[in-house]
Amino acid sequence: MNIFFQSIMPKLLFSKIRIYEFKELIRNKNQTKTLDVLLSRKKQKSNIKCVLIQKKTEVSHSPLQDHGQKLADLLENTDYLAAFHSFLQSEFSAENIEFWLACREYKQIRSPGKLSGKAAEIYKTFLHPTAQKEVNIDHCTREEIKRSLAKPDLECFDKAEKLVYRLMEEDSCPRFLKSEAYQNLRNISRNQT
Repeated sequence: MNIFFQSIMPKLLFSKIRIYEFKELIRNKNQTKTLDVLLSRKKQKSNIKCVLIQKKTEVSHSPLQDHGQKLADLLENTDYLAAFHSFLQSEFSAENIEFWLACREYKQIRSPGKLSGKAAEIYKTFLHPTAQKEVNIDHCTREEIKRSLAKPDLECFDKAEKLVYRLMEEDSCPRFLKSEAYQNLRNISRNQT
């Protein structure tokens, strides 16, 4: 529970606020209320508007969560995935989806002998500092992956994959969902059903 104070006074002496004045506000958590509180400051009283702001108890979805769900849906549908890939190419960031897809493909490998070669290929293509399709990840993650290439496992790219996914989720996907390409594809799929 947060309390926000709007003050007419230049400084607030919070030690002068009597906590019992807020008890009624705290008891009734379902309503936001306003209370005028008098504070003493050098024998002067001034009105301060106090607004109790409470956390929402119900689960709410932020636009980011909505885009996250939509990105997951996009990546499962081959038509939307192709359109999203084309959109990222037009924005010069196709390396993100290509890296994410390469990581997904890498996780399907069951032969330990093939893991090493595929891991080296992914690193060279997307993570090496001079890679033509270098993805934007932090130096620590890049170095951690580089060290893991000595003995790669199925999870060695997980951290970078999550970073790239979040970048697409927060940045590219919201723009794609507003794009004409997405709107056209959505209209076509609606008309087909």
